[in-house]
Amino acid sequence: MTQILLVCTGNICRSPMAESIMRQEFERRGEQVEIVSAGTGAWDGALASEGAYLVALENELDLSQHRAALLTRESVEDADLVLTMARHHRVRVEELGGTEKTHLLGEYAGRQGDDAEVGDPFGSDLPVYRDTFTEIQTLVLAAVERFSNSLNDPDSR
Repeated sequence: MTQILLVCTGNICRSPMAESIMRQEFERRGEQVEIVSAGTGAWDGALASEGAYLVALENELDLSQHRAALLTRESVEDADLVLTMARHHRVRVEELGGTEKTHLLGEYAGRQGDDAEVGDPFGSDLPVYRDTFTEIQTLVLAAVERFSNSLNDPDSR
């Protein structure tokens, strides 16, 4: 099965929200794609942040079973596509051997420059988490559309 890996720093805010949104969208489309997430500085087993958990619930997504995972060479090798929230995450993925299959989520979704990075809401209040969720949702839906189109044309990934 095709696997997409989503990467942020702690794997407790951005990438778990993106993972949940992306999984739901592929399921809605009836497409078999495995979605996983990891963090460049994650503490294995940590729960999703309270803000991410609450905002996901507001959007009918459940992060209660999420446990953070540290990004590893194996997780990069297992993925067919790696999407990162920021450039420094992409650098770490590339250090682990993922150069050819790694993109900023925002760039993969069609954004350029500073707009291609998703800011970290960690430690912020719920309105910031809500804004981050909305931004991630927009980017994930565009990324899923691009990836779904590439299933018929793998060279367009």
